[in-house]
Amino acid sequence: MRKTQLLTGLLCMVAAWPASLSAQGTLTLKPQVLDNPENVPRPVFPVPSDRQLKWNETEFYAFFHYGMNTYTNAEWGDGSEANSTFNPTAAPNPRQWLEAAQKAGMKGGIAVVKHHDGFCLWPTKTTDHHVGNSGTTYGADTNIPRDFAAAAEELGMKYGFYVSPWDLNSAYWGEKDENGKYTDNYAKKVFFEQCAELAAYGNKQFEMWFDGATGGDHRGYYGGANTLRTIDNAQTYYDIPNLRDSIHNSCPDIILWGVGGEARWIGNEAGWAGETNWAMGDGEYGNENGWQWHPGESDAKGTSHGWFWHSGESVKSAETLFKMYLETVGRNATLILNLPPDKSGSLPAATVTRMEELGNLLQTRLGTDLALTAQVTATETRTAGQTVTYEAANLTDNDKNTCWATNDGTVQATLTFSWDSPQTLRYVSLMEYIRLGQRVKGFTVETSEDGVNFTRRASNIATTTIGYKRIIPLNGNTSDSYGSGFQAKALRITINASKACPVLHTVSVY
Repeated sequence: MRKTQLLTGLLCMVAAWPASLSAQGTLTLKPQVLDNPENVPRPVFPVPSDRQLKWNETEFYAFFHYGMNTYTNAEWGDGSEANSTFNPTAAPNPRQWLEAAQKAGMKGGIAVVKHHDGFCLWPTKTTDHHVGNSGTTYGADTNIPRDFAAAAEELGMKYGFYVSPWDLNSAYWGEKDENGKYTDNYAKKVFFEQCAELAAYGNKQFEMWFDGATGGDHRGYYGGANTLRTIDNAQTYYDIPNLRDSIHNSCPDIILWGVGGEARWIGNEAGWAGETNWAMGDGEYGNENGWQWHPGESDAKGTSHGWFWHSGESVKSAETLFKMYLETVGRNATLILNLPPDKSGSLPAATVTRMEELGNLLQTRLGTDLALTAQVTATETRTAGQTVTYEAANLTDNDKNTCWATNDGTVQATLTFSWDSPQTLRYVSLMEYIRLGQRVKGFTVETSEDGVNFTRRASNIATTTIGYKRIIPLNGNTSDSYGSGFQAKALRITINASKACPVLHTVSVY
């Protein structure tokens, strides 16, 4: 099967109007249509950058909240904590964190290395408030960025760091001059330098996570000022455009989450995105008419208490976490699941066990793709290019660079997957070729026991958008999605509405 190499250069094939002079010296314009030998569909803007696309492909990854708050039983400290309070009972073990995440089916992780209290989990030059000054047996030798990056590289996982822009320890944060204007001391002397130090821990980082908290009614230490401070514009105060350019120069694949404008908070901390979810706009649902590619990330707690470890907490059930997966990764968002290490610097045994259970659920329920053994047909197939095809078989070739598409002007089409003998079906997963933009606005899914008569499934679900990935439980219930399934010799997907010709690269059936 020939691959559909949808090259960036082919995306901008438009009419050109070269100028020329006639014999009388009159300037005329002659239309000339540039060739499109591969018949690549026109993009529907906006489209993702390469780094945004790579970020989206990470899909499911872990959040590890660990730091000073682990030892103070707090969620937000005030920055006045003594360095010696950071006192691990054993050497912190980031490799164990990532191994547990990998068993759960996650592709990477983000380690919190500086929270709002300003305590840094590496020996930074920007402040005295860091692990190297803890004076404790294991704390003084701790360097989470170093060990986390090394472990991720060894395990073949993606990695990144959470570094809080807000700093309750620093006297510079929120500082004003004699004229009442904010100084740039914090951005230049502390925050920029900290981000640069973290970028130096590996240029393969995929995300740098910036919390959006900006002071307010939370009293801080601020170098001994013990006062309330706030800032009125994070983009300006932290000089985000320059920071973003600087970080991208060092780590080209990093997404600056939060204030960076490259990925958005999905709008809650409960592990769900909207059934309709555009990769533009904001919140749980996005905005179909958004002008900027702004995909959503859902941050959620894997345990019963806060983001940091607290005595007596429990781990959410594997079924609850699987439901989160369906309602985030399965709804065109990514899921970053928080797993807090305890005072030993390792994940509790119960967390590790639960991650294995979750991984088993994902493998059992979404690990065997029945579409690979199906005959696939389409009501329309886009005319092939010189070296590429857009046939329906591209949907099941395990190649994200091939796709099925219709011809320009056709926004409705049907795909049918059929088997010689009945199969037990529970889920359908669809993936758009989002390099060309998010297009589909409405679709339906049906099954047939005899291959002739079809019944609509998941009719109570808003089968509207697809985006990077959409997973539909055929029984329409994410809380009890597995069930007994439906016996079927055929499954039919009908694209009812699309912003332009639909372009899908993978359909899977489980």
